[in-house]
Amino acid sequence: MEGRKTELLQRIDSDREVLLDFLRALIRCPSPNPPGDTRQAAGHIRQFLENHGAECRVIAPSEVMPNIVATFEAAKPGRHLALNGHIDCFPVGDGAGWTHDPWGAELVDGRIYGRGACDMKCGTTASVFTFLYLRELRDELHGRLTLSAVSDEETFGPYGARYLSQHHPEVFGDTCLNGEPSSPWTLRFGEKGPLWLEFTARTKGAHDAYTHASRSATAIAAKVIGALEALEDILAPEASNLAAALDLAAPAIDRAQGEGAARNTRRVTVNPGVVRGGLKVNMVASDCTFEVDIRLPIGLDAPQILAEVDKIVALHPEVTYRQINYNPPSWCPPDAEMAQLVRANAREIAGIDPVPIVSLGGTDARLWRYKDIPAIVYGPSPTGMGSFDEHVTVDEFFHVVKCHVLSAYDYMSRPG
Repeated sequence: MEGRKTELLQRIDSDREVLLDFLRALIRCPSPNPPGDTRQAAGHIRQFLENHGAECRVIAPSEVMPNIVATFEAAKPGRHLALNGHIDCFPVGDGAGWTHDPWGAELVDGRIYGRGACDMKCGTTASVFTFLYLRELRDELHGRLTLSAVSDEETFGPYGARYLSQHHPEVFGDTCLNGEPSSPWTLRFGEKGPLWLEFTARTKGAHDAYTHASRSATAIAAKVIGALEALEDILAPEASNLAAALDLAAPAIDRAQGEGAARNTRRVTVNPGVVRGGLKVNMVASDCTFEVDIRLPIGLDAPQILAEVDKIVALHPEVTYRQINYNPPSWCPPDAEMAQLVRANAREIAGIDPVPIVSLGGTDARLWRYKDIPAIVYGPSPTGMGSFDEHVTVDEFFHVVKCHVLSAYDYMSRPG
Protein backbone atom coordinates (compact mmCIF):
# COMPACT_ATOMS: atom_id res chain seq x y z
CA MET A 1 0.00 0.00 0.00
CA GLU A 2 1.40 3.39 -0.99
CA GLY A 3 2.71 5.85 1.58
CA ARG A 4 -0.19 8.29 1.68
CA LYS A 5 -2.76 5.55 2.16
CA THR A 6 -0.68 4.03 4.94
CA GLU A 7 -0.60 7.45 6.59
CA LEU A 8 -4.38 7.71 6.32
CA LEU A 9 -4.82 4.36 8.04
CA GLN A 10 -2.43 5.44 10.78
CA ARG A 11 -4.41 8.66 11.18
CA ILE A 12 -7.64 6.72 11.61
CA ASP A 13 -5.99 4.51 14.22
CA SER A 14 -4.64 7.53 16.10
CA ASP A 15 -8.10 9.15 15.97
CA ARG A 16 -9.79 6.02 17.31
CA GLU A 17 -11.30 7.66 20.38
CA VAL A 18 -12.31 10.77 18.40
CA LEU A 19 -14.19 8.61 15.90
CA LEU A 20 -15.87 6.56 18.61
CA ASP A 21 -16.86 9.66 20.57
CA PHE A 22 -18.34 11.29 17.46
CA LEU A 23 -20.41 8.23 16.52
CA ARG A 24 -21.66 7.64 20.05
CA ALA A 25 -22.59 11.31 20.45
CA LEU A 26 -24.47 11.16 17.12
CA ILE A 27 -26.44 8.12 18.30
CA ARG A 28 -27.31 10.02 21.48
CA CYS A 29 -29.01 12.67 19.34
CA PRO A 30 -32.49 11.12 18.90
CA SER A 31 -33.66 11.45 15.30
CA PRO A 32 -36.55 9.01 14.83
CA ASN A 33 -38.59 9.36 11.66
CA PRO A 34 -41.47 9.73 12.12
CA PRO A 35 -41.61 12.40 13.38
CA GLY A 36 -38.31 13.21 11.64
CA ASP A 37 -36.86 16.02 13.76
CA THR A 38 -33.10 15.84 13.10
CA ARG A 39 -32.05 19.27 14.35
CA GLN A 40 -29.95 17.99 17.24
CA ALA A 41 -28.14 15.38 15.11
CA ALA A 42 -27.61 17.85 12.27
CA GLY A 43 -26.25 20.38 14.74
CA HIS A 44 -23.76 17.83 16.03
CA ILE A 45 -22.43 17.22 12.51
CA ARG A 46 -22.37 20.89 11.61
CA GLN A 47 -20.52 21.89 14.76
CA PHE A 48 -17.93 19.17 14.26
CA LEU A 49 -17.27 20.21 10.66
CA GLU A 50 -16.97 23.87 11.59
CA ASN A 51 -14.69 23.08 14.53
CA HIS A 52 -12.37 21.44 12.00
CA GLY A 53 -12.41 24.40 9.63
CA ALA A 54 -14.90 23.07 7.10
CA GLU A 55 -17.63 25.46 6.03
CA CYS A 56 -21.03 23.94 5.39
CA ARG A 57 -24.48 24.91 4.21
CA VAL A 58 -27.72 24.15 5.98
CA ILE A 59 -30.46 23.44 3.44
CA ALA A 60 -33.75 23.05 5.28
CA PRO A 61 -36.96 23.02 3.24
CA SER A 62 -38.49 21.81 6.50
CA GLU A 63 -37.19 23.62 9.58
CA VAL A 64 -37.07 20.44 11.64
CA MET A 65 -35.36 18.39 8.91
CA PRO A 66 -32.14 20.19 7.97
CA ASN A 67 -29.61 18.85 5.47
CA ILE A 68 -25.91 19.56 5.97
CA VAL A 69 -23.85 20.05 2.79
CA ALA A 70 -20.09 20.69 2.65
CA THR A 71 -17.86 20.91 -0.41
CA PHE A 72 -14.24 21.55 -1.23
CA GLU A 73 -12.35 22.01 -4.48
CA ALA A 74 -9.08 20.13 -4.84
CA ALA A 75 -6.06 21.83 -6.33
CA LYS A 76 -6.06 19.79 -9.53
CA PRO A 77 -8.86 19.39 -12.09
CA GLY A 78 -10.87 16.20 -11.98
CA ARG A 79 -14.18 14.61 -11.20
CA HIS A 80 -16.75 15.24 -8.49
CA LEU A 81 -17.25 12.61 -5.78
CA ALA A 82 -20.35 12.70 -3.57
CA LEU A 83 -20.42 11.22 -0.06
CA ASN A 84 -23.97 10.73 1.15
CA GLY A 85 -25.51 9.58 4.42
CA HIS A 86 -28.74 10.15 6.31
CA ILE A 87 -29.14 11.28 9.90
CA ASP A 88 -32.72 10.22 10.64
CA CYS A 89 -33.46 6.69 11.84
CA PHE A 90 -36.32 4.33 12.60
CA PRO A 91 -38.48 5.08 15.64
CA VAL A 92 -38.15 3.04 18.83
CA GLY A 93 -41.78 2.91 19.94
CA ASP A 94 -42.16 1.91 23.58
CA GLY A 95 -38.69 0.36 23.66
CA ALA A 96 -39.97 -3.18 24.09
CA GLY A 97 -37.25 -5.79 23.59
CA TRP A 98 -34.33 -3.43 24.07
CA THR A 99 -31.77 -4.51 26.66
CA HIS A 100 -29.76 -1.30 26.21
CA ASP A 101 -30.90 2.31 26.14
CA PRO A 102 -31.80 2.94 22.47
CA TRP A 103 -30.39 6.47 22.74
CA GLY A 104 -27.54 5.62 25.10
CA ALA A 105 -24.84 4.49 22.62
CA GLU A 106 -23.56 2.02 25.20
CA LEU A 107 -20.28 0.33 24.29
CA VAL A 108 -20.46 -3.26 25.52
CA ASP A 109 -18.22 -6.16 24.47
CA GLY A 110 -17.07 -4.41 21.31
CA ARG A 111 -20.57 -3.36 20.22
CA ILE A 112 -22.12 0.10 20.17
CA TYR A 113 -25.86 -0.15 20.87
CA GLY A 114 -28.51 2.34 19.86
CA ARG A 115 -31.12 3.27 17.31
CA GLY A 116 -29.36 4.32 14.14
CA ALA A 117 -26.08 2.65 15.11
CA CYS A 118 -25.89 0.62 11.91
CA ASP A 119 -28.65 2.42 9.96
CA MET A 120 -26.90 4.61 9.28
CA LYS A 121 -24.98 6.75 11.75
CA CYS A 122 -21.98 4.47 11.34
CA GLY A 123 -21.93 5.14 7.58
CA THR A 124 -22.63 8.85 7.97
CA THR A 125 -19.75 9.11 10.43
CA ALA A 126 -17.53 7.44 7.83
CA SER A 127 -18.61 10.09 5.30
CA VAL A 128 -17.92 12.98 7.69
CA PHE A 129 -14.40 11.80 8.52
CA THR A 130 -13.64 10.89 4.91
CA PHE A 131 -14.53 14.45 3.96
CA LEU A 132 -12.36 15.99 6.68
CA TYR A 133 -9.33 13.76 6.10
CA LEU A 134 -9.32 14.36 2.34
CA ARG A 135 -9.94 18.07 2.81
CA GLU A 136 -6.56 18.22 4.54
CA LEU A 137 -5.01 16.69 1.41
CA ARG A 138 -6.87 18.85 -1.10
CA ASP A 139 -3.65 20.39 -2.48
CA GLU A 140 -2.63 17.03 -3.92
CA LEU A 141 -6.01 15.71 -5.04
CA HIS A 142 -8.14 16.07 -8.18
CA GLY A 143 -11.67 17.39 -8.58
CA ARG A 144 -14.27 18.14 -5.94
CA LEU A 145 -15.66 16.37 -2.89
CA THR A 146 -19.16 16.98 -1.53
CA LEU A 147 -20.61 15.66 1.70
CA SER A 148 -24.38 15.56 2.14
CA ALA A 149 -25.77 14.48 5.52
CA VAL A 150 -29.51 14.43 4.92
CA SER A 151 -32.79 14.10 6.75
CA ASP A 152 -36.08 12.44 5.80
CA GLU A 153 -34.69 9.21 4.33
CA GLU A 154 -36.54 6.62 6.38
CA THR A 155 -39.96 7.55 4.97
CA PHE A 156 -38.77 8.31 1.41
CA GLY A 157 -39.80 11.86 2.31
CA PRO A 158 -39.50 15.05 0.23
CA TYR A 159 -37.24 17.12 2.50
CA GLY A 160 -33.92 15.27 2.32
CA ALA A 161 -31.96 13.91 -0.63
CA ARG A 162 -35.05 14.14 -2.83
CA TYR A 163 -35.14 17.89 -2.24
CA LEU A 164 -31.44 18.17 -3.04
CA SER A 165 -31.97 16.16 -6.22
CA GLN A 166 -34.69 18.53 -7.40
CA HIS A 167 -33.30 21.87 -6.21
CA HIS A 168 -29.55 21.40 -5.67
CA PRO A 169 -28.37 18.94 -8.32
CA GLU A 170 -24.88 20.42 -8.04
CA VAL A 171 -24.25 18.26 -4.96
CA PHE A 172 -24.69 14.99 -6.86
CA GLY A 173 -21.38 14.89 -8.73
CA ASP A 174 -20.09 12.07 -10.94
CA THR A 175 -20.04 9.15 -8.47
CA CYS A 176 -21.59 8.50 -5.07
CA LEU A 177 -20.29 6.49 -2.10
CA ASN A 178 -22.86 5.75 0.61
CA GLY A 179 -22.47 3.89 3.92
CA GLU A 180 -25.90 2.29 4.39
CA PRO A 181 -25.80 -1.19 5.97
CA SER A 182 -24.60 -3.81 3.50
CA SER A 183 -22.29 -5.99 5.63
CA PRO A 184 -18.53 -6.04 4.99
CA TRP A 185 -19.00 -9.05 2.69
CA THR A 186 -21.25 -7.33 0.15
CA LEU A 187 -21.52 -3.99 -1.60
CA ARG A 188 -24.69 -2.75 -3.23
CA PHE A 189 -24.83 -1.56 -6.81
CA GLY A 190 -28.62 -1.57 -7.06
CA GLU A 191 -31.86 -1.98 -5.14
CA LYS A 192 -35.43 -3.10 -5.52
CA GLY A 193 -38.19 -0.55 -5.93
CA PRO A 194 -40.89 -0.05 -3.27
CA LEU A 195 -44.45 0.50 -4.52
CA TRP A 196 -46.81 1.43 -1.67
CA LEU A 197 -50.55 1.16 -2.19
CA GLU A 198 -53.42 2.05 0.16
CA PHE A 199 -56.66 0.11 -0.28
CA THR A 200 -60.06 0.96 1.21
CA ALA A 201 -63.03 -1.38 1.42
CA ARG A 202 -66.42 0.14 2.33
CA THR A 203 -69.77 -1.53 2.90
CA LYS A 204 -73.04 -0.67 4.64
CA GLY A 205 -72.14 -2.60 7.78
CA ALA A 206 -74.53 -4.28 10.18
CA HIS A 207 -75.00 -6.05 13.50
CA ASP A 208 -73.06 -9.29 13.24
CA ALA A 209 -76.19 -11.33 13.80
CA TYR A 210 -77.37 -9.92 10.47
CA THR A 211 -74.53 -10.93 8.17
CA HIS A 212 -77.09 -11.23 5.40
CA ALA A 213 -77.59 -7.45 5.56
CA SER A 214 -74.09 -6.39 4.53
CA ARG A 215 -70.78 -7.77 3.35
CA SER A 216 -67.89 -7.37 5.76
CA ALA A 217 -65.29 -4.82 4.73
CA THR A 218 -62.62 -6.70 6.68
CA ALA A 219 -63.51 -10.01 5.00
CA ILE A 220 -63.29 -8.33 1.59
CA ALA A 221 -59.93 -6.88 2.54
CA ALA A 222 -58.68 -10.33 3.52
CA LYS A 223 -59.65 -11.70 0.10
CA VAL A 224 -57.91 -8.87 -1.71
CA ILE A 225 -54.78 -9.29 0.39
CA GLY A 226 -54.79 -12.99 -0.43
CA ALA A 227 -55.26 -12.30 -4.13
CA LEU A 228 -52.37 -9.81 -4.16
CA GLU A 229 -49.97 -12.64 -3.31
CA ALA A 230 -50.29 -13.73 -6.95
CA LEU A 231 -48.17 -10.69 -7.87
CA GLU A 232 -45.19 -12.62 -6.52
CA ASP A 233 -45.45 -14.95 -9.54
CA ILE A 234 -44.71 -12.17 -12.04
CA LEU A 235 -41.29 -12.81 -13.56
CA ALA A 236 -38.78 -10.02 -14.10
CA PRO A 237 -36.60 -9.94 -17.22
CA GLU A 238 -32.90 -9.53 -16.46
CA ALA A 239 -30.04 -8.13 -18.50
CA SER A 240 -27.27 -10.67 -19.00
CA ASN A 241 -24.66 -8.85 -16.91
CA LEU A 242 -27.19 -8.33 -14.11
CA ALA A 243 -28.20 -11.99 -14.14
CA ALA A 244 -24.55 -13.07 -14.03
CA ALA A 245 -23.83 -10.74 -11.09
CA LEU A 246 -26.85 -11.98 -9.13
CA ASP A 247 -26.02 -15.63 -9.81
CA LEU A 248 -22.53 -15.05 -8.44
CA ALA A 249 -23.79 -13.05 -5.47
CA ALA A 250 -26.50 -15.43 -4.26
CA PRO A 251 -24.50 -17.08 -1.42
CA ALA A 252 -23.20 -13.71 -0.21
CA ILE A 253 -26.69 -12.18 -0.26
CA ASP A 254 -28.04 -14.99 1.91
CA ARG A 255 -25.08 -14.65 4.26
CA ALA A 256 -25.52 -10.90 4.64
CA GLN A 257 -29.32 -10.65 4.71
CA GLY A 258 -30.55 -14.09 5.76
CA GLU A 259 -31.49 -17.31 4.01
CA GLY A 260 -33.97 -16.63 1.21
CA ALA A 261 -32.81 -13.07 0.55
CA ALA A 262 -31.12 -14.01 -2.74
CA ARG A 263 -34.37 -15.43 -4.06
CA ASN A 264 -36.33 -12.35 -3.00
CA THR A 265 -33.81 -10.08 -4.73
CA ARG A 266 -35.07 -11.36 -8.09
CA ARG A 267 -38.81 -11.56 -7.46
CA VAL A 268 -41.79 -9.43 -6.51
CA THR A 269 -42.64 -9.50 -2.80
CA VAL A 270 -45.92 -8.38 -1.22
CA ASN A 271 -46.29 -7.28 2.40
CA PRO A 272 -49.60 -5.98 3.85
CA GLY A 273 -47.87 -3.92 6.51
CA VAL A 274 -50.88 -2.06 7.96
CA VAL A 275 -54.50 -3.19 8.33
CA ARG A 276 -57.16 -1.08 10.09
CA GLY A 277 -60.82 -2.10 10.12
CA GLY A 278 -63.96 -2.61 12.12
CA LEU A 279 -65.22 -1.05 15.33
CA LYS A 280 -66.37 -3.98 17.48
CA VAL A 281 -66.23 -7.75 17.40
CA ASN A 282 -70.02 -8.11 17.11
CA MET A 283 -70.43 -5.70 14.22
CA VAL A 284 -70.07 -6.39 10.51
CA ALA A 285 -67.26 -4.03 9.59
CA SER A 286 -68.28 -1.19 7.31
CA ASP A 287 -64.76 -0.06 6.45
CA CYS A 288 -61.26 -1.43 6.29
CA THR A 289 -58.09 0.30 5.10
CA PHE A 290 -54.87 -1.55 4.46
CA GLU A 291 -51.48 -0.55 3.11
CA VAL A 292 -49.35 -2.89 1.03
CA ASP A 293 -45.63 -2.62 0.28
CA ILE A 294 -44.85 -4.28 -3.05
CA ARG A 295 -41.12 -4.56 -3.81
CA LEU A 296 -40.22 -4.70 -7.49
CA PRO A 297 -37.04 -6.37 -8.72
CA ILE A 298 -34.91 -4.79 -11.41
CA GLY A 299 -36.59 -5.36 -14.76
CA LEU A 300 -40.15 -4.55 -13.65
CA ASP A 301 -41.93 -1.20 -13.38
CA ALA A 302 -45.08 0.00 -11.64
CA PRO A 303 -47.45 -0.10 -14.67
CA GLN A 304 -46.90 -3.85 -15.04
CA ILE A 305 -47.85 -4.42 -11.42
CA LEU A 306 -50.74 -1.94 -11.32
CA ALA A 307 -52.36 -3.61 -14.34
CA GLU A 308 -52.63 -6.82 -12.31
CA VAL A 309 -53.82 -4.94 -9.23
CA ASP A 310 -56.59 -3.37 -11.30
CA LYS A 311 -57.78 -6.84 -12.32
CA ILE A 312 -57.96 -7.93 -8.67
CA VAL A 313 -59.78 -4.80 -7.50
CA ALA A 314 -62.28 -5.06 -10.37
CA LEU A 315 -63.60 -8.24 -8.75
CA HIS A 316 -64.48 -6.31 -5.57
CA PRO A 317 -66.59 -3.21 -6.33
CA GLU A 318 -66.45 -2.18 -2.67
CA VAL A 319 -62.68 -1.61 -2.93
CA THR A 320 -60.71 1.39 -4.15
CA TYR A 321 -57.00 2.04 -3.95
CA ARG A 322 -54.41 4.76 -4.43
CA GLN A 323 -50.67 4.85 -4.89
CA ILE A 324 -48.95 6.53 -1.93
CA ASN A 325 -45.30 6.01 -2.89
CA TYR A 326 -43.18 4.61 -5.68
CA ASN A 327 -39.46 4.52 -6.26
CA PRO A 328 -38.44 2.48 -9.31
CA PRO A 329 -35.76 -0.18 -9.01
CA SER A 330 -32.29 1.18 -9.69
CA TRP A 331 -28.87 -0.14 -10.53
CA CYS A 332 -25.52 0.87 -11.92
CA PRO A 333 -22.79 -1.35 -13.42
CA PRO A 334 -21.64 -3.88 -10.79
CA ASP A 335 -18.06 -3.28 -11.94
CA ALA A 336 -18.27 0.53 -11.67
CA GLU A 337 -15.00 2.23 -10.72
CA MET A 338 -16.04 2.91 -7.12
CA ALA A 339 -17.15 -0.70 -6.68
CA GLN A 340 -13.73 -1.85 -7.82
CA LEU A 341 -11.98 0.58 -5.48
CA VAL A 342 -14.02 -0.49 -2.46
CA ARG A 343 -13.40 -4.16 -3.20
CA ALA A 344 -9.66 -3.60 -3.62
CA ASN A 345 -9.39 -1.67 -0.36
CA ALA A 346 -11.49 -4.16 1.59
CA ARG A 347 -9.17 -6.92 0.38
CA GLU A 348 -6.11 -4.89 1.38
CA ILE A 349 -7.44 -3.90 4.81
CA ALA A 350 -9.18 -7.07 5.96
CA GLY A 351 -8.80 -9.79 3.34
CA ILE A 352 -12.49 -9.40 2.48
CA ASP A 353 -13.72 -9.21 -1.13
CA PRO A 354 -17.26 -7.78 -0.91
CA VAL A 355 -19.55 -9.27 -3.54
CA PRO A 356 -21.64 -6.81 -5.60
CA ILE A 357 -25.34 -7.33 -4.88
CA VAL A 358 -28.78 -5.78 -5.31
CA SER A 359 -30.37 -4.57 -2.07
CA LEU A 360 -33.79 -5.61 -0.81
CA GLY A 361 -34.25 -2.27 0.98
CA GLY A 362 -34.25 1.22 -0.44
CA THR A 363 -31.60 3.92 0.02
CA ASP A 364 -31.01 7.47 -1.13
CA ALA A 365 -28.37 6.06 -3.49
CA ARG A 366 -31.22 5.38 -5.91
CA LEU A 367 -31.51 9.13 -6.55
CA TRP A 368 -27.99 9.19 -7.98
CA ARG A 369 -28.71 6.17 -10.17
CA TYR A 370 -31.88 7.85 -11.48
CA LYS A 371 -29.51 10.49 -12.84
CA ASP A 372 -27.28 7.79 -14.39
CA ILE A 373 -24.62 8.48 -11.75
CA PRO A 374 -22.97 5.33 -10.35
CA ALA A 375 -23.79 4.94 -6.65
CA ILE A 376 -22.17 2.28 -4.49
CA VAL A 377 -23.31 1.36 -0.98
CA TYR A 378 -20.84 -0.17 1.48
CA GLY A 379 -21.52 -0.22 5.19
CA PRO A 380 -21.77 -2.41 8.30
CA SER A 381 -23.98 -5.42 8.92
CA PRO A 382 -27.68 -4.61 9.47
CA THR A 383 -27.66 -5.94 13.04
CA GLY A 384 -30.94 -5.09 14.75
CA MET A 385 -31.89 -2.64 11.99
CA GLY A 386 -35.53 -1.69 12.48
CA SER A 387 -35.71 -4.05 15.47
CA PHE A 388 -34.46 -3.96 19.07
CA ASP A 389 -30.86 -3.81 20.26
CA GLU A 390 -29.63 -2.32 17.01
CA HIS A 391 -25.86 -2.12 17.12
CA VAL A 392 -22.63 -1.91 15.16
CA THR A 393 -19.46 -3.67 16.15
CA VAL A 394 -16.42 -1.50 16.69
CA ASP A 395 -14.44 -3.65 14.25
CA GLU A 396 -16.99 -3.18 11.47
CA PHE A 397 -17.24 0.53 12.18
CA PHE A 398 -13.52 1.05 11.67
CA HIS A 399 -13.48 -1.25 8.66
CA VAL A 400 -16.15 0.89 6.99
CA VAL A 401 -14.35 4.13 7.86
CA LYS A 402 -11.07 2.85 6.46
CA CYS A 403 -12.63 1.55 3.24
CA HIS A 404 -14.47 4.82 2.63
CA VAL A 405 -11.43 6.98 3.31
CA LEU A 406 -9.09 4.96 1.10
CA SER A 407 -11.60 4.46 -1.73
CA ALA A 408 -12.43 8.17 -1.84
CA TYR A 409 -8.71 8.96 -1.78
CA ASP A 410 -8.07 6.58 -4.68
CA TYR A 411 -10.88 8.14 -6.70
CA MET A 412 -9.66 11.68 -6.13
CA SER A 413 -6.04 10.75 -6.80
CA ARG A 414 -6.99 10.18 -10.42
CA PRO A 415 -7.75 12.99 -12.86
CA GLY A 416 -10.52 10.90 -14.41
